[in-house]
Amino acid sequence: MSGRSGGRTPRLPKSQPAPGHVAEPTPIERRMHVDRDPEEKLRSMERLADLLPETVRQFGLEDQLEQARAASAWLRIVAERVPEAAGSCRLTGLVQGVATIEADEPIVAQEIRLRTPELLKLLRADTGPGVFQLRVMTRHV
Repeated sequence: MSGRSGGRTPRLPKSQPAPGHVAEPTPIERRMHVDRDPEEKLRSMERLADLLPETVRQFGLEDQLEQARAASAWLRIVAERVPEAAGSCRLTGLVQGVATIEADEPIVAQEIRLRTPELLKLLRADTGPGVFQLRVMTRHV
């Protein structure tokens, strides 16, 4: 027999498995638990928003999640209603319906205090009736 293959059957490059052969996962794929069937993975996926409430309950993090939601709502409300205070105040605590607002400057704290009825109403509309008071403090640096 003549030719370059020396009588051997030509081989496919290593990157291409033989037809009908299932390639073994690489070490990286094994560590990452990569699924070979993308459609199966899509069927088994769940939305994070659907998993979060149960996970929060299992770990006892309901209060922290409520505070995070209120803090996010506060930032949005301040940006819309008191844009000059945006970035200079934040919701730092939520305990038994009292939201603690920390302001960087006394003038910002005063503006928030003057607008407390309006801001509290908006915050309650966004987070529910659990928040009934704003406690405004000036941050001490």
